[in-house]
Amino acid sequence: MQSTATHSQTNAPLKDIKVLELGSMLAGPFVGTMLADFGATVIKLEKPGKPDALREWPPHKGEVPLWWKSMARNKHLITLDISRAEGRDIALELLASTDIVIENFKPGTLERWGLGPDELAERFPHIVWVRVSGYGQTGPLSARGGYATIAEGFSGLASFSGFPQTGPAVSSFPMGDYLAGIFGAFGALAAHHHREKTGQGQVVDVSLFEPLFRIVESVVLRYDQTQMKKPLLGNQMEEDVPRNVYVTADKGYVAVSCGSQRIFENLLAAMDRKDLLGDARFETMARRVENRNVIDQIVADWVAQRQLDDVMAAFDTHGVVAGPIMDIQAIFDNAHYAARQAISTVDDPDLGMLRMPAPVPKLSVTPAEIRWAGKKTGADNEAVFAQINLSPERLAHLKETGVI
Repeated sequence: MQSTATHSQTNAPLKDIKVLELGSMLAGPFVGTMLADFGATVIKLEKPGKPDALREWPPHKGEVPLWWKSMARNKHLITLDISRAEGRDIALELLASTDIVIENFKPGTLERWGLGPDELAERFPHIVWVRVSGYGQTGPLSARGGYATIAEGFSGLASFSGFPQTGPAVSSFPMGDYLAGIFGAFGALAAHHHREKTGQGQVVDVSLFEPLFRIVESVVLRYDQTQMKKPLLGNQMEEDVPRNVYVTADKGYVAVSCGSQRIFENLLAAMDRKDLLGDARFETMARRVENRNVIDQIVADWVAQRQLDDVMAAFDTHGVVAGPIMDIQAIFDNAHYAARQAISTVDDPDLGMLRMPAPVPKLSVTPAEIRWAGKKTGADNEAVFAQINLSPERLAHLKETGVI
């Protein structure tokens, strides 16, 4: 496992970028996490007395929020109520040295507080504003709140995810939030690249549903040209046969995907069923699609008679694209995860040695790193506010009045 106990940013590729993160929970903050992993200085703001709701989400160890430890890693945490005039004034001071602002409030919230991009464009023309919301900053649904689950439904993804017997399904984790965060980080860097050449900032408008819609591109093209919809097929895939999750004799699970003729022929060799090579029902992908249930059952029956290790050994020997369904315990014990350093370890003052997903992707010359895990509320107030020369007396006043 990779240890990332150091706080060095010598080679960090984004070390010269300063970010002010105003959002909460997942989608907006994941933009900040992506940038912070690669060295950006991210100042995350929480409201005094009402910290980020992610701190309340399970899992916890005692009173320590575990999800928070990863989402808020590498960030400098301050408290500031920007809905109040004094808080807004301090935010404006912070914005003077900020390159990228991230927020995921309902559209119009920043404008109501006097912190909207249009209002501040003349004063801060250089800033890139990443605005993440359920339905985007424009359109008839822009004022509606959104979560990743609802975005999966609205994007069309859920309409063909799930089983025919039970209907549409959504993922059991907030995939839409994380995907929006990745698109938001990409948009932030694209806009920052433009800013570096022209001095001109801009708004990066990211909805939760559009990144999901973007990745179902084949469904869009198909309907446009044929008016056909993608059906519910469970773990099967309409374009790729056989493709499923199969149960082994020892109750393991193995995923198989035969996306080409060669891989299908390798599968037949692994199962010692080369007799099927001459079967007209399976001779091309198009014919296998027509006879999907027949070939799927043949594979399922073969797998069901064997142990998971034996199935994988046969598949690996014959070049079948397949893999076991891994739970988190198996992942922690897996040699390939260890070799890839996919799990990083950081020394945390609350929990000691703490493991979490490593930064992605891996850069060969300027790699990302986890310098610290998510801190306590307002952990960096003193250091951050000192940068804008707030006197101890003013800080005391702001704390007493609940502004920080």
